[in-house]
Amino acid sequence: MPYKLGPMVRVRLLAAAALMGLLSACAPSLGPPPPGAVAPARPGVPTFRASEFEWSQQPGTGAIVGHLAFTRQGARYTCKGDSVILTPETPWSKLRMEVLYLSSERAALPTDQVRARTAEAPPGDSTPFIKRVTCDAANRFSFVRLPAGAWYVITIAKPVNGGGPSFAVMKRVETHAGKVTTVGL
Repeated sequence: MPYKLGPMVRVRLLAAAALMGLLSACAPSLGPPPPGAVAPARPGVPTFRASEFEWSQQPGTGAIVGHLAFTRQGARYTCKGDSVILTPETPWSKLRMEVLYLSSERAALPTDQVRARTAEAPPGDSTPFIKRVTCDAANRFSFVRLPAGAWYVITIAKPVNGGGPSFAVMKRVETHAGKVTTVGL
């Protein structure tokens, strides 16, 4: 014979179950990791893997020839004497561009805004895989002997006449064996 609960007992059991659910939602969290600790990777989020950059270190026959033609509200900008960097595209670097530049294709954002998002970007050090050249007096730059693949070209554009904010300019480009890729930033 099944056991039957009276209406008041059922109400009390439901109330107790609801109270337990509410209390479990108030359980303390562990908070952020201590300073210097590396947060564990979130599932599905690309992590830095040096092996994914190795393709970019092979000698190739591709090249990138580019120039900065950035203007803002009629003001001209320059990269003269500054670095232009070339970062290989990997799942990690693509996510990093999306966080820093809000795009993995192209962007021109105030430098301070990009730098402010650095703490939100996935951790890792791609410095050994970055190629660097100097932008000349005519705002031109080039990278040679590149393997075929996708890259991010990045530079800082500063107002020609001084004053005003600088902009971090980024564009995704692809190189092909034996071909010169032209890019305008």
